Amino acid sequence: MDAVPQERAREADRMSGEHLQARNLSWQAAASHIVDDVSLHVMRGELVGLLGPNGSGKSTLLRMIYRILQPARGSVHVEGRDVWQAGARDNARAMAVLAQENSSEFELLVRDVVLMGRTPHQSPFARDSDEDFRIVSEALQRVDAKDLEARMFSTLSGGEKQRVLMARALAQQAPLLVLDEPTNHLDVRHQFELMNLIRSLGLTALAALHELPLAAHYCDRLYLLKGGKLVAQGTPSQVLTPEIIADVYSVRALVRTSPHTGKPLIEFLPDELL
Repeated sequence: MDAVPQERAREADRMSGEHLQARNLSWQAAASHIVDDVSLHVMRGELVGLLGPNGSGKSTLLRMIYRILQPARGSVHVEGRDVWQAGARDNARAMAVLAQENSSEFELLVRDVVLMGRTPHQSPFARDSDEDFRIVSEALQRVDAKDLEARMFSTLSGGEKQRVLMARALAQQAPLLVLDEPTNHLDVRHQFELMNLIRSLGLTALAALHELPLAAHYCDRLYLLKGGKLVAQGTPSQVLTPEIIADVYSVRALVRTSPHTGKPLIEFLPDELL
């Protein structure tokens, strides 16, 4: 894309308040469409949830957004900048990612895993500074993992690893977070702590979530995928209705409004599968 149209796109996104804009994304394997013509946007400061059953295309869509999979069609812009035109360092400064594949084993101390988040801010071959170590310590503290700092990452439980990887994303200090099932492996308390933390940061966040009650409580808006297609979008109250849940997840649910929060409360009926 030429410089002038790129600058116009960035200015248009700044004026509209859109931090992330994904337009008409598609990706296929062989003859099968895994993601088919999906568009979404996230406004500055929003926490937006990406929902859908297993195999619906959530992770594939996110991988196109954070530049792991080249879209067959469509575009991704962060603050008006095409992520496929920007350099890796620029993208890392603009967008931090917690991806499912990051659960691979690191033969590193936890502190060193989190320090990896500081790489986009360092000059080549630069030593870690006192400021880097301060940011790492603070990030571990925020995810309740400070006591793990001197442990080997490979010895941690699944939930502990997830919290450390979240600390690494925080240490990156990017204004946009892209999270693929951030509550995976976490117990109920740490699920709430992590989602409360994401909300408290005031950053822009797009998160693929499995737990519909978490999405209902924490997200400003939702996008719902089924078979690689976008089938619903809107506020949690608009998307998480008994009819839509039945259609997409093939389970019956009762949905009422919480008298305490005004947000949807979902009660699944496990004996009434469709």
